[in-house]
Amino acid sequence: MSDTQQLRLDAKQALRRLASSVSVVTCRQDGRDFAMTATAVSALSMEPPSMLVCVNRSAKFHTALSQADAFAINVLSRGHVVISRLCSGEASGESRFGVGCWDTGAAAPILADAQAAIICRKDKQLDYGTHTVFMGPILSISTNGEVDPLIYVDGQYTGRAA
Repeated sequence: MSDTQQLRLDAKQALRRLASSVSVVTCRQDGRDFAMTATAVSALSMEPPSMLVCVNRSAKFHTALSQADAFAINVLSRGHVVISRLCSGEASGESRFGVGCWDTGAAAPILADAQAAIICRKDKQLDYGTHTVFMGPILSISTNGEVDPLIYVDGQYTGRAA
């Protein structure tokens, strides 16, 4: 095994230990709604308030987001496992919106009962390795319920400890 192959294996093992909040990132392109489950989501800056999301260029969602003007980050709660699974490959296209109460009146679809729904105007993108980092200032935010995020770690869904 080469050093590069070993490094990839080691990186995968290390990243299984990196607990991440689960979000569904959405966008609208040519009148169609798109969604993808993501853990590579982060705050970017507070001046201006902005976010970023990383998307593999091989994902169908990548093409839509590349051409969209805005994106939404829907931070899921522990009760949204089914939605996360649908948007990570169990469903395709607009059928990913078949579960949950989706509000499609905004610049990108938002989940009405998401822990937080953050809509951003996409204004920058940067290719790096196999992914593109999409960035943009926050246009609007809504929050719901008690803080109870869906967390993904070691290939499993969980929630925060009580």
